[in-house]
Amino acid sequence: MLALESVAVKPIIDGPPALRVENLSVGYKKSFFGPMNRVVHGLNLSVMPGEVVGFLGPNGAGKSSTIKAIMGFVVPEAGSVSVFGHPAGSTLAKAKIGYLPEVALYYPFLTPMETLTLYGRLQGLGGKALKDEAMELLDRVGLKGHEKQQLKTFSKGMQQRLGIAQSLLGSPDLLVLDEVSSGLDPVGRRHLRHVLHEIKEKGTTIFFSSHELDEVAQLCDRVFLIANGRPVDERAMDETLRGGIGSAMEDYFIETLARQEAGR
Repeated sequence: MLALESVAVKPIIDGPPALRVENLSVGYKKSFFGPMNRVVHGLNLSVMPGEVVGFLGPNGAGKSSTIKAIMGFVVPEAGSVSVFGHPAGSTLAKAKIGYLPEVALYYPFLTPMETLTLYGRLQGLGGKALKDEAMELLDRVGLKGHEKQQLKTFSKGMQQRLGIAQSLLGSPDLLVLDEVSSGLDPVGRRHLRHVLHEIKEKGTTIFFSSHELDEVAQLCDRVFLIANGRPVDERAMDETLRGGIGSAMEDYFIETLARQEAGR
């Protein structure tokens, strides 16, 4: 069995955080006059520039709601979120972020090149530089040769590869990825890890949720675990977890949640 004592967590780089979440609470109403159903409760976390942090939790833990607050898509009940010191949802914050949602939907009659051109122009990119970047990104995510193929013919995994390319447009300072490997086969997941390793080496900050614990073990500097909208554990990726890869991470994940449930 794994020893589950948390280790001291030290940021990679001193200075203001790339992402700061303070006392965040998020809730939704099923009807206009109905009660608020709170799904995130007083969450605090921070990610320093250059870190890769895995955001873990069981289904329904509040991961996607937290990410939506980071992106400014939902207004918190309480607390605040900032991106490189800018309020979440502000133009300055959005300019720093590359984002991949849990379910990425694109216009089915566009091609990958047309899709990246559309998203690039929305970011203020254009001309030959945008075309060259779009081609390079499609090559990096394994879609070379499919540039002119309509998206209605794409598999879920191919759609996910396109979403990853879209999130990398403009070389963002912070990548926020929700279930980044969803729909990818083993070859696609290995390719994704290679791409994210390259981005990590360039100093890009990455904050991502995933149920693929091999990816977490191989990519992350730190993990943050939540359940029922509340923090459960924060842990630096030590050699015990890295060495065991998926099995050690799976033990950590299951045993930490079980211990949390027993203490409720």
